[in-house]
Amino acid sequence: MLLAGGIVQHGYQCGLVWGAALAAGAQAYQLYGSGPQAETGAIVATQRFVDSFRARNGDVDCLVLSGTDWKKPTQFVWNLVTGGPIRCLNLTARNAPPAFDVIDAALSEEQIEAPAPPVSCAAIVAEKMGASDLQTVMAAGLAGGIGLCGGACGALGAAIWLKTMNTLEEGIKIKYKDPKTKAVIDRFLESTDQKFECSEIVGRKFENVDDHAGYLRDGGCSELIEVLAASVSAE
Repeated sequence: MLLAGGIVQHGYQCGLVWGAALAAGAQAYQLYGSGPQAETGAIVATQRFVDSFRARNGDVDCLVLSGTDWKKPTQFVWNLVTGGPIRCLNLTARNAPPAFDVIDAALSEEQIEAPAPPVSCAAIVAEKMGASDLQTVMAAGLAGGIGLCGGACGALGAAIWLKTMNTLEEGIKIKYKDPKTKAVIDRFLESTDQKFECSEIVGRKFENVDDHAGYLRDGGCSELIEVLAASVSAE
């Protein structure tokens, strides 16, 4: 829910893209279990989906797709009165079947070769936050701004998702203006000089899974990963 609207309605990658990435990770886990091969499969499948989604819809960001800046009350109201929720439901209906086909095809190809771990920044955050093996692989495809596309940080998305799951387990209802989520985002922005997008934080896009894995092995984003992982115990 909190990934809808492009990370708590900030307008980055469409919530459908976040959801498809998590689904790709779940399918990779079913096929490969846990570990680098599954995480690599999740990233590759997510990368394929992001490319296909952009080709079908022209963009991946909620702000562009909806034409709505959710932080502006007048635009929020405009979206509602002009049938925005129906347009989003139609977008879901159009993209869910292709998402399944693209992810299934990507994971059904020849044996996926994985680089030496760590493979995914988002998976590292998930593991450090105490996620299950399934959740860790589900988060893996968020790496590099979802499927290495360079958009809003996938590690941040993983932290928000897992923080939300933990909150739900405590029996607390989730709201868009959840103070714990805001605290996670605030700490993240303090660590990135107010940047949301992976390509801006890192200074480039990653060419492939090997490129991203090498960046992580060299200590890339290690401080940011620790900041996000620590959010699980922060009040």
